[in-house]
Amino acid sequence: MSSAVADTVSLRHVIVVGGSLADWAAASADQWAQLLSDLGKVADHVGAGWLTLRPYEPCAGSVAPHDRRVAVGSCVVSAVGEPDGRRRIAEAVRRLQERTVAITEAGIASEMNAPADVDPDLVVVIGSGHRLPPSLVWELAYSELVFIDVPWRQLAASHLEDAITSYSQRHRRFGGVD
Repeated sequence: MSSAVADTVSLRHVIVVGGSLADWAAASADQWAQLLSDLGKVADHVGAGWLTLRPYEPCAGSVAPHDRRVAVGSCVVSAVGEPDGRRRIAEAVRRLQERTVAITEAGIASEMNAPADVDPDLVVVIGSGHRLPPSLVWELAYSELVFIDVPWRQLAASHLEDAITSYSQRHRRFGGVD
């Protein structure tokens, strides 16, 4: 990634979504460590404090989700294996209720984004751009989407760099119209 792009882009939280839980389970611990490190370096280079990986969707059969977290520079990189966005929202509300915290948009956002403390700026969807991932429901509201049409197992740091470059060339209007 060019340093010019890194200097002009302002990202705090990036989500990369791709693959199924079966795809995730097929990767070895070493492959996961390398992927998290490579993607984390890109996110850290642009100043993102959080990079979250999520599976695109569930898979047939029962593959247990697995979570991983590592720090890469100043960026916390998390792979969170819950593939159902609706279930994640329901769990966020349940956790708030258990703590007797008011159910508000801010409260749900805090639960949904944890460990990040901000909504994602950018969601990178690995795969074709003809449908949105069911694993993300909440996160899509205020995020820019970039689709990278590459199989999950071929995801590389260069793909995240391309997505960030695409993001840096956009004019975000946050729902406004010109």
